[in-house]
Amino acid sequence: MSFPVHIVGAVESVADIPLLLVAPFVLLLVLIAVMPLSGPALKHWWEKYYPMVSVGLALLMALYYIGRVPAGGEAVAHMLREYLSFIAMVGSLFVVAGGIHIQVKGEATPVANVVFLILGALAANVIGTIGASMVLIRPWIRMNKIRVSAYHVVFFIFLISNVGGALLPAGNPPLFLGYLSGVPFFWLIGHVFVQWLVTVSVILLAFYILDRRSFHRMPKKLEHDIETYSETWQFDGLGNVLVLFAIVGTVFMPDEWFPAREVVLLALAAASYVFTQKQVHEKNAFSFGPLKEVAWLFLGIFITMMPALGYLAEHGQSFGFVHPFQYYITCGALSSVLDNAPAYLNFLQLAQTTAQGLNPAAFASAHDQMSSVRVLLDLQPQYVVGTSLGAVFFGAMTYIGNGPNFMVKAIAHDAGVHCPTFHRYLTHYSLPILLPILIISGWVFL
Repeated sequence: MSFPVHIVGAVESVADIPLLLVAPFVLLLVLIAVMPLSGPALKHWWEKYYPMVSVGLALLMALYYIGRVPAGGEAVAHMLREYLSFIAMVGSLFVVAGGIHIQVKGEATPVANVVFLILGALAANVIGTIGASMVLIRPWIRMNKIRVSAYHVVFFIFLISNVGGALLPAGNPPLFLGYLSGVPFFWLIGHVFVQWLVTVSVILLAFYILDRRSFHRMPKKLEHDIETYSETWQFDGLGNVLVLFAIVGTVFMPDEWFPAREVVLLALAAASYVFTQKQVHEKNAFSFGPLKEVAWLFLGIFITMMPALGYLAEHGQSFGFVHPFQYYITCGALSSVLDNAPAYLNFLQLAQTTAQGLNPAAFASAHDQMSSVRVLLDLQPQYVVGTSLGAVFFGAMTYIGNGPNFMVKAIAHDAGVHCPTFHRYLTHYSLPILLPILIISGWVFL
């Protein structure tokens, strides 16, 4: 992010800002995790009033900072600026992806499914996990329509909605926040590609074993028909692919160009929406509902997490996190049950504080957040690697770990696919399959 470190991290000592102020941030994240899974009455209440809850908590925090904290108004203004940059990027990707429809005829073999997931994982780095999930979940279901099962949805979430998008800032919201904070655009891919490749490959192997078993349990005649069927692909909205690449190109605009960069993103999204044929949106069942939810909730998250960032800046050294694997596991654990974007920001702040405690002289010349992150990359790059992969990889552990997860589940459910419950997702897939893969991956590479 572009705000100075002293604004968010230490505008005032933590002794002067009560630690109780972290409560609205924690409360909002707990509500996001629990309310959609509650009974019908509470769920309906949350669906109706969550914007008011999020804005109300944000307003309380903003008023406190403006009225009680020196330079608090400047801190709130800078955080709102970063929120606008975040929403402009995520929203434009979501809108443009909604104008792309892939029609697949025929049924997929296990090998074809693996190839699809590989391509989807790569695409997630270019058009984002939200964009790739929205574009590819429907053709994925149609490809496997005769034998589509819960694990098809789960592994799609594992690879395309989460793990696949760990290479570039455009792939996942936490990484884009890292880019805004000063992590160069191509820095991460140069440090994590091998670990990403191994992790994705092992997850694909687990999927292939399950899918091959399912495929060979089918009647022999049906299996033969699938293997010999000539698949036909139809691609609608080709022009929006160019718009997607234009959106990715805007991240190279310098941060000083705010708000021009955000205006360009919104203009590209608006042009895509207006000029996309109506039938393409209808085929995708496109609506602004998911984007509306992300926009309202993240407004509250960005503002209410300021005290948490400040606490980490003040007390981070006492946590004793000096090994990259600690950042990977702990940030991952939070990203599993909360949202991975704020988890990433908090641990990036912790990494800076810890590195500064180990070598304060190196940070003496850092005058803002961006330059502080650059010093961190030079001194302790594995802290950033552990934080980044923990946030992205572990977002796949539950339905609430990353925004696209619930979107994918909703689309699959509407298409008639039997999706696992929250509990079954954990006990049958993420805990016995994904978690061991992620822990071993982190242990070996970090």
